[in-house]
Amino acid sequence: MQLARVIGTVVASAKSARTDGLKMLILQPLDLEGQAKGAYVVAFDAVGAGDGEIVLYATGSSARQTPATENRPADATIFAIVDMWEVAGAVKYDKSAES
Repeated sequence: MQLARVIGTVVASAKSARTDGLKMLILQPLDLEGQAKGAYVVAFDAVGAGDGEIVLYATGSSARQTPATENRPADATIFAIVDMWEVAGAVKYDKSAES
């Protein structure tokens, strides 16, 4: 699992029927300090994440382990919206502190 920020949405009118009903979001992966790292990822949203939120996502076969993506062609799936994280006792992100 990895941390990322939701930075956009993907709309595709021509797609596999097996993906109908799944929202696709663009993610910017983050390091433990909350800084952008690596390439963008398009992931299916299994939890109702919104623009700007910090999320946890899984890739590979783990992306197909949510009720929303089971037996579907998913390679990345958002499975949690992050409220807070800390590293070595220091809070790095707290959703309640954002305005």
